[in-house]
This record gives sequence, structure tokens and C-alpha cells, in this order.
Amino acid sequence: MSDDDPDLRQTRRPPTLEKSAGATADGAAGTDGRPPPEETDGGGRARRFWAARRVPAALVALVVLGAAGLLLYDVAAVRADRPAMAWRKRLAEELASRHLDDVWVLAGAAVAVALGLWLLLLALTPGLRAVLPMRRSTPDVRSGLDRAAAALVLRDRAMEVPGVQSVRVAVGRRRAKARAVSHFRELDEVRGDLDTALGDGLRQLGLARRLALSVRVRRSAKR
Repeated sequence: MSDDDPDLRQTRRPPTLEKSAGATADGAAGTDGRPPPEETDGGGRARRFWAARRVPAALVALVVLGAAGLLLYDVAAVRADRPAMAWRKRLAEELASRHLDDVWVLAGAAVAVALGLWLLLLALTPGLRAVLPMRRSTPDVRSGLDRAAAALVLRDRAMEVPGVQSVRVAVGRRRAKARAVSHFRELDEVRGDLDTALGDGLRQLGLARRLALSVRVRRSAKR
């Protein structure tokens, strides 16, 4: 849980489920386009959850601490009239003799730039893509739903539809996809019932952003 500005509020919009009128030969139907905007219950805008990034932060801290400690020890040893470490002498010679267009210099610069961009990307992106933010009813409480759990709930709802033999449900950050196999009933009837059942399921999940729904139904292979 974390606190956000309670003054950021957004008018609640009624949930809608867009469905395309077209269907493919194997019984495909779904929604295309952008998902509806976020919905709120008066508790403010629900933002994505940020990852702690503990592993990258720990690795960077250990590398910087080790390099700084080794360099400080070598500088202190030189100040105490002891010879410098061989690696620092070699590094100073290489930096003094190699030109900027040298292959090793360019390779080292490319590695440093790549690591820097990777760290910036980790710092500026939320992460935790598997957690979907839910609608907020109070400014002081935030909640999220795992995408795998949402897919499991929708799959259970789809299996309750008559005529559905098996179904696979994948839930992304903007779209939920259902791929069902029907062994009896007309495909259009099964598809319509799936649209209704999964649409109700998406509304009852309480997500801040209504996911677009895509449903595809095909006939089971005859044995």
C-alpha cells in the first residue's frame, strides 16, 4: 500500500464492452481498438505499481563499493610509500597510450553506455507488469490483481458456458483474450454467451482500466 494525492480524482464512467460485428470462418470475434479509460470509485487515479528493483540496485552498489574500496586502498598504499598495484599501473599506461578511436576504447564506451541506458530504463519504468491496478474506493488504499489470477477467474467463468469443451485465457495489461473449443451448440451462440460471461467477469474484477475483450471459438476436432 502507498499514498497518493487524494485531490487527483476522476469521474467514474459506466463500464462498456465493445464488440466487433465481424467474425472469421472458424468463429472468431473480438474487440479492436483502444481500451476504455481508467475507472475510479472516488479514491483517486489508480497508478501502476513500481518494482523495488532490489537485485539491480544491490549489484550496482556492490560493484561501486568494491571498485571504490580497491581504489582507495591502492591510493592509501601509494601515500604510505608502497608500490601501486600492477593493474592500476597497467590501466594508466593503456589510457595514456591508446587513442580514442581504438577498438577497445570504443567497446568499453559502448558497454558503459549500454549499462547506463539499462539503469535509466529501470529507474524510469514501473515494472511489475504482472500486477494490474484495481479501482480505488479510498485514497489511502491501493490494490492490485495478478494477471495469472485474473486469467484463472475468467477461465472458470468461460468453462461454465454450455458447449465449451476447453478454453485458454490470456490477460495482458490492455486486453484479455479467450480461445475456446466447442463440442456442441452453434458457434455463434457459444461466442455470444462467452462475450456475456467474460464481460461480466471483467467488470467484477474491479480493475482500474477496463480490458478490451477478444473471443475466438472453434469447433473441436472430430475423432
